[in-house]
Amino acid sequence: MSDFFYHMATYFNSGGIVMFPILGVSLVMWVLIFNRVIFLRKLYVKNIPRIEAGKMVKDNVWPDEKFQGANAWLVREFLARRCRTMNQDLDSNILDETVLHLNTTLDQYLSTISILAAVAPLMGLLGTVIGMMQTFEVITIFGTGNARAMASGISVALVTTQTGLMISIPGLYMSGWLIRRAANLKHRIASTGIFLKRYLQPQN
Repeated sequence: MSDFFYHMATYFNSGGIVMFPILGVSLVMWVLIFNRVIFLRKLYVKNIPRIEAGKMVKDNVWPDEKFQGANAWLVREFLARRCRTMNQDLDSNILDETVLHLNTTLDQYLSTISILAAVAPLMGLLGTVIGMMQTFEVITIFGTGNARAMASGISVALVTTQTGLMISIPGLYMSGWLIRRAANLKHRIASTGIFLKRYLQPQN
C-alpha cells in the first residue's frame, strides 16, 4: 500500500502545478456522479403501482415511507402541494406543475457533470502547453545536451494530457448514462402524471 501511495505521489509531482486543478475537477465531477447515481437508483426501487398511487391521490393518503420509487415521489410531492378544497381543475394544474418540477430536479447537476468531463482534457492541454514551454526554455538555455532538464518539461506535458483524458473518458460515459436514466424516469413520471388525472375527483 505504501508503494502505491509513493508511485501516486511521484506521478502527481511529475505533472506539475496543473495537476491540482485537474484533480479538483475530477473530485467535484465524481462527487456529483455518485450523488446522481444514488438519487436515480432510489427512484427505481421500492415503487408503488400506478393504480395504488391513483387510489392514494383519490383518498388523499400519503405513501408509506418504505416506498421511495418515482411514483411514490410524485404522489408525495403532489399531496404536499394539493389544494385543500380538492378542486379538480386546480389539482390538475398542480399535478402538471409537480411533474415539471420533478423532471427539472432529475436534470440537476447533469449539465455540470458534462461540463467538468469536457473541461478535464482542456486542463490537460494546458499542462501540455506549459510542459512544452518548459522544454523549449531548457533548449534555449542549455541546448539539446541536457536530457534530464528536458525530460521534466516533457513529463509535465505527457502526464497532464494523460490525466485529463483518464478523467474525461469515464466522466463523459457516466454523463451519457445518467442522462439516459433521467430521461427514462422523466418519461415514467410524465406518464404517471397523466394516469393520475383520472383520480382527481373531489371527495363527497
